Amino acid sequence: MHDRMFFAPVAVSVGAGHKRMIASLSAMREFLTEFPPSRRRLSYGAAVKACEAARAGEISVESARDALVTFAVTAGILWPSDQPIVSVKPVARGYGGFAA
Repeated sequence: MHDRMFFAPVAVSVGAGHKRMIASLSAMREFLTEFPPSRRRLSYGAAVKACEAARAGEISVESARDALVTFAVTAGILWPSDQPIVSVKPVARGYGGFAA
């Protein structure tokens, strides 16, 4: 069975200013499987069930995506669409303290 893609990916925070883009049912399943059990809520179970139902063709892919968004909101991990991506890179210093 080929992977079924979302119309628009879901961005979730995975800590330290990093985000993860979830764009398909297989990526959703992988993310939910890896999610720490101590942080799972009731909406987690609903998202898992929706993912499996969409993989079986019982509900639409977008319904599963909506369940993922609901879970991400309740878990506090939905990446805000207006928040810039924060990245930290080491910079070599030289020439009087300015980045080279």
